[in-house]
Amino acid sequence: MKVIVDEERCVGGGQCVAAAPDVFDQRDDDGVVVLLDPAPPHERAAAVREAAMLCPAAAIVVVDT
Repeated sequence: MKVIVDEERCVGGGQCVAAAPDVFDQRDDDGVVVLLDPAPPHERAAAVREAAMLCPAAAIVVVDT
C-alpha cells in the first residue's frame, strides 16, 4: 500500500488523523495534513482506507502495491 496526499486540496478537516493517527498528522499553523508513513503496514490498511474515504477534500489517495 502506498499513500499519497495532496496538500493543496487539504482543508484541514482532521478526519484522517482521527481515523489513522499513526499515518497522518496535521500542521499546527494551518491544519493541513502531514503524511507520517507513505507506506503503512498491512495492519493499518483498513484505517488508512477509512481516512481516505472520510476526507472531505478527497486529498488522500491509496494505491495498492
